[in-house]
Amino acid sequence: MKSSRKASDDAPARGYLDGQMLIAMPAMSDERFARSVIYVCAHSTEGAMGIVVNHPAQNIKFPDLLVQLDVIPASERIQLPVQAEDVKVLKGGPVETGRGFVLHSADFFIENSTLPIDEGICLTATLDILKAIARGNGPASAILALGYAGWAPGQLEQEIQQNGWLHCAADRELIFGGDIEHKYERALRKIGIDLGMLSSEAGHA
Repeated sequence: MKSSRKASDDAPARGYLDGQMLIAMPAMSDERFARSVIYVCAHSTEGAMGIVVNHPAQNIKFPDLLVQLDVIPASERIQLPVQAEDVKVLKGGPVETGRGFVLHSADFFIENSTLPIDEGICLTATLDILKAIARGNGPASAILALGYAGWAPGQLEQEIQQNGWLHCAADRELIFGGDIEHKYERALRKIGIDLGMLSSEAGHA
């Protein structure tokens, strides 16, 4: 359905940002989204949905989550493949925080469950992908987000017009990179903005 269009080229002109990154302006008033970088999974006249990719879930490790969800028994916790140990657990947004959403590379696909988004990035929200990762045959790259960010029809467009968000083309490092605490600055630099020029480092919470 997406054909071969490049997200970085014409998506903003069409008004739809699926496959793009949203970057919260430094003055973002909604503290839930302060310094957020969000990968937009879907954006249309019906609204928008995205995953925050730079807010770690505190004190939750992926292997522990697999045990809590009964994907694996606790006895197999230490036998997990390295790939599973490396999956980051993030706070994906304030909607449905009890659900897990896996953003992952397109080398893994479950019929009727996996949503291809753009440029080799997919979204799957079923236990099957967690089981595959635990077995070592999941996607090469993946992050698990608890919850997501959602916007009503026209809401995201309005927030962008009110200077709440900037946007840029997505890249795999911004989505899957392990250096989570610096993704915000990196995303801003990607569109030529130095955070130090917008606000003093000492001044942000």
